[in-house]
Amino acid sequence: MVVGALTLTVAVATSLSSPTPSVAAESQTKVILNGKPVPVHFNDGDSFRVLGGDFNGSKARLSGYNTLESYGAVHQWGSWDLHELYVLAKMGTYNGRDGIWECETDGATDTYGRMLVWCPKLAEQQIRMGYAHAMSIDDNPARPELVEAQREAITKRRGIWAHGAPEFVLTSLHSKEEDVDGHGTYNRLVSSVDGHSVKWRHSTRYAECDRVCHYEYSVDAAVVDELLIAAKADPTISPFLAALSNADARTVLYDFAKFRHINRKIAEDQRDSLDDLLTAWADAGKFGAQKRTEGACMLHVPFDRRFGGGKAECLK
Repeated sequence: MVVGALTLTVAVATSLSSPTPSVAAESQTKVILNGKPVPVHFNDGDSFRVLGGDFNGSKARLSGYNTLESYGAVHQWGSWDLHELYVLAKMGTYNGRDGIWECETDGATDTYGRMLVWCPKLAEQQIRMGYAHAMSIDDNPARPELVEAQREAITKRRGIWAHGAPEFVLTSLHSKEEDVDGHGTYNRLVSSVDGHSVKWRHSTRYAECDRVCHYEYSVDAAVVDELLIAAKADPTISPFLAALSNADARTVLYDFAKFRHINRKIAEDQRDSLDDLLTAWADAGKFGAQKRTEGACMLHVPFDRRFGGGKAECLK
């Protein structure tokens, strides 16, 4: 495993330093897709393009996990710098290319039109090596075997976890103008504990190369205990908590105090309304004196400025 990681590191370093297109850009990997061998090209560690067989030409998104963006150095948290995490994203790409994987699909697609594919051994290996993190796209935890692999990777400080693990990984940014259907804009946060996703809703218009961070706040447990009593007595907030036990209601307040979002104890269609109410409490200082620290951060780069000769300045 050490030799493999060293090989990948050398390959990544070579590809990043070379001014000319590499052979790897046209690489082919054998995948056993629904029982049939087909060639694919991994463009990053969690997606590939099918080059033959029944699904020839399909773009595939591999489910169950996520690798960091590999179009440029855009991720950062803790003491990592942008380029270091970019190299690890590329290592995830090379790890995908360096194997023969058994995968399956029913042809269903994601919101971007990519075919969803499940490759169990690849998913577990990417996560266990620290090249990826477990992910679901909703409130549900990621698959148990992937969550367990991630716990091991975090404990062993492998790959992206070598400098610690933020509570949430910021995986995508969307600026306000991307809301073309009136449903609102959100950035995606993924829990490093169990892989569930959080929609960080906002109304911010990001400029190209803006650095956007998810913040974590210090929390005084005694203040939360007092606020639980106040919340249950508040006629506007208490209806949201009425069906919850005191312990669950407290986690709603605690998680909002720490992360500024509403957790899974509240039904999704009620979260925005409760978020507005608790944000007003936070603005009024009801959560006490809180220290704000950066969690995971990303640079915002519009899709049409990520590739080719017209790349954004921060990707050059």
